[in-house]
Amino acid sequence: MRPEDELSGGQDADEDETEFVPSLREQVYEDLRFRLITGKIAPGVGISTRGLAQQLDVSQMPVRDALSRIANEGALQIRSKRAVTVPKMTAERFAEIMTLRLLLEPMVAVAALPNISAERLRLIRQADTATDNALRDGDVTGYMESNFLFHSLIYSAAKMPMANRMIESLWMQFGPFMRVVYGRYGTANMIDQHQAATNAIAASDPAAVEAAIRADIGDFSSLMADWDLLQL
Repeated sequence: MRPEDELSGGQDADEDETEFVPSLREQVYEDLRFRLITGKIAPGVGISTRGLAQQLDVSQMPVRDALSRIANEGALQIRSKRAVTVPKMTAERFAEIMTLRLLLEPMVAVAALPNISAERLRLIRQADTATDNALRDGDVTGYMESNFLFHSLIYSAAKMPMANRMIESLWMQFGPFMRVVYGRYGTANMIDQHQAATNAIAASDPAAVEAAIRADIGDFSSLMADWDLLQL
């Protein structure tokens, strides 16, 4: 299930589409992507194919297939069947991820603007409220999930599937590290730029949307500036 479907009870925010039922392999693949994006797979910890298969109640075959696909996207490193890990973050890799985010995400958010209906805007506001609540409560898991949902609801309206998959691939690569940093430092000092983005969307202001997304990415980059001190 797409993250925006979780908030809308499985109904599309904008239109009635023919229901698509993904294969078991695709379900496992999407589940593992979401776990990486939201930091549920931690850096520095070996990933057990058998353990994941048990958690998902599937055989090891679709799990191995999903791990291989995700490794090809750069979010996992497979040295052997028993040695699957999140790759170590380097300063160069982090800088490239941030550069690509700044190129892709503001552009896609602006492209999404004409397609954001009143119903989708309601869901975006709802995700923003969930993010605010998670920040207030120090709920790292809730923050990671609602933050991704907020951005996904915006970007998926752009009708640019290739760009959206590129963005998700980038999120898979920094999600595990983002989760560790928030878990250790807490959410109390984080700045929420979502309100500015939501107001810009409501006003149909492309320049303000771009500025808000850039500011949001910039705040994250600043927060992660000392990630190397954690030796992840």
